Amino acid sequence: MDAIRGPRLGTKLLILMSFALVVIPWFSYLYLSEMEDFLVDSQANAQLLTAEGISTLLNGRSDLFYELPLSPEGYEQLYAHPLQKPIRIDGRDNDWEEVLEYNIGFGNLAIGDDTDPGLNQFYLALGEHNDQIYALVTVKDDALVFRDRNILRLDLSDHLRITFTGQDETIKKIALTMTEPGVTTAYLIDNDWRYAIQGEPENRIPGFMSEVEDGYAIEFRIPLELLGSARQFGLAVVDVDNPETRAIESITGTLPSAGREAYGLVLLKSPEVLRIIEGLGYSGANIQVIDAQRRVRAEVGSYQSAPQQIKETDKSWTDTWFDLAGIIMDPLYTIIELNLRASPLVDDEVIKSSLAGTPTYQRRYSKEDGEVIVAAHPIIAQDEIIGTVLLKQNTERILELRRDALKRIVNFSVISLFIFVALILMFSVRLTGRIRKLETEATGAIDPYGRLKTNQLTAETNSGDEIGDLARSISGMLSRLHQHNQFLENMPRTLRHEINNPLNTLSTSLQNLEVEESPIARQKYLEAARRGVNRIGMIVQNLADAASLEEALEAEELEVIDVYELVQSYLNNCQTIHSDREFRYQGIDKTIKAEVSDFRVEQLLDKLIDNAVDFSEPGSTITVGINADANNLTLFVTNQGPTIAPDKVDNVFDSMVSIRESKEDNRLHFGMGLYVVRIIAEHHGGSVKASNLFDGKGVSIKATLPIYHEHTSSKEVFAAS
Repeated sequence: MDAIRGPRLGTKLLILMSFALVVIPWFSYLYLSEMEDFLVDSQANAQLLTAEGISTLLNGRSDLFYELPLSPEGYEQLYAHPLQKPIRIDGRDNDWEEVLEYNIGFGNLAIGDDTDPGLNQFYLALGEHNDQIYALVTVKDDALVFRDRNILRLDLSDHLRITFTGQDETIKKIALTMTEPGVTTAYLIDNDWRYAIQGEPENRIPGFMSEVEDGYAIEFRIPLELLGSARQFGLAVVDVDNPETRAIESITGTLPSAGREAYGLVLLKSPEVLRIIEGLGYSGANIQVIDAQRRVRAEVGSYQSAPQQIKETDKSWTDTWFDLAGIIMDPLYTIIELNLRASPLVDDEVIKSSLAGTPTYQRRYSKEDGEVIVAAHPIIAQDEIIGTVLLKQNTERILELRRDALKRIVNFSVISLFIFVALILMFSVRLTGRIRKLETEATGAIDPYGRLKTNQLTAETNSGDEIGDLARSISGMLSRLHQHNQFLENMPRTLRHEINNPLNTLSTSLQNLEVEESPIARQKYLEAARRGVNRIGMIVQNLADAASLEEALEAEELEVIDVYELVQSYLNNCQTIHSDREFRYQGIDKTIKAEVSDFRVEQLLDKLIDNAVDFSEPGSTITVGINADANNLTLFVTNQGPTIAPDKVDNVFDSMVSIRESKEDNRLHFGMGLYVVRIIAEHHGGSVKASNLFDGKGVSIKATLPIYHEHTSSKEVFAAS
């Protein structure tokens, strides 16, 4: 037969524990994700409360929002960003670091036919400081044409055009011209952009022009006092390339996107609103105040955190583990980020909801900024929504917490993996060693010819676990098998010993019959031969009865009888049969019922009485009685006589076991009597026990049977037992 092969016990344990060590960190990560969502929601609610607090400061302040009467819809929205210090008008951009990143590029919008927009283009950066508007215009121009001092017309050279609404609510036009690199000159000009209205330049708009690569740059400033309540102006760059004809090649301006006949608006952020929120900004947060037309009126702070650089020498071994774990976790991060990217969460949706009167927040993701929470709360004045407070903050702190927690989880998982693997290997080695030891002893208990070499095991029988149970079970099985083998081995010797006597009698009687002629003597020898044959038949019958007793018991029906009455009747018969013994009853004196086979109970009493008679002297007293508790009754038979050796007390109920010494009579003693008692008691759900009397002058044999209750059937009794 081929050996059955499969994973060993240690391998199975290792696989199961490895699976557990994978599942535990996974559930830990799921819990961490739940905690991250909770922290993000908490931060979002905190941002919403902060936005609500800021909006409370601005509620009712409609004067801060209605200073721009014109709606900028359709116009290029050009914002003058607040400056921390004034700009030096020198034509260079070295002091524009604060707002240079906000510069806006404009393509060519030529007069007449279509022109390649790449020929003329300028970039505009705007700033505001102390009621002064600063502008840096960087123009791409491959041919500079300066103004000729002898020509009065101002539109025959490269120049800038500025349009704004003055304090008198009339449209003002200013041309910013230059005769050479250096200081520029500003003039109020007519509607045709040709001649100056006044002979004197507008000195309140100073400027400076410098040549740069591919063109030139102009810096200038305009005081807010020139602008009307709208505080807006438009800007255009005029390009003249031919110094001879001085014809205008193109005009590129901050024109409206909707094609309106007006210049683009430079919208100024409200200084008063800015002063209110300047002290409310904090690290990692960006606060914007937006009016009902979605114009940014004030802005402070930034939600972009500076990247932290970690020195290689500062890295611990846990950081190295975490870097390695990042290789595994990066795909998971990518899935999370893809989910965030897929959601259409933009500022416009938050602003729209807030201006509709619903405070809201949303999570937004971008590669540049990472995950950002945007919260908005409306600003109300006289039951009218006049604006909203927009608060942006990244989740860098939460991400740091998540990274730290992941680091701990990964480190714990790796260390736990090593520890558990070592423990499992040690446990599996110990377990397999115990099993192999038990296997070796169990295999060695039987020789190659199938004969038992021992009747018990010693390996693992004292262990309290399942292997100990298995060892004790195998040891008990070997003990019973050893008893059966002894029965089989003793059977020929017993039969030979028991059959020899009747055979000798039979042989002698037959021999005497051959030579004896007297009829009386022949009758005597025939009677002796008949008794020998009967004894041989009884031996065979006893062996057959012992072999078929259990099958016979299974076929018999049980009935409810009064055991007390049965014992009393039985004792009366015993006194007649064994007149040389005195029988005495001891125990309960009332009816007690049991569901049994009355014939088999009498057979059980026969064996107990025969045993007591055999081991007692004539004239002695044999005590028979019944004791009972709530569930069981006990039949006991006590006799005066020799005791049982302590090493044989547990074996007297086994088959073919006899503790009798040689007797002067020739009665059959196969050691089957107490064996029959045990079989009958166990069949009825009971048990048997033998013990010596306390005074050491006799033996007591007890058979326990279940008491019959009106609501309990025999099947239930047996199942319970």
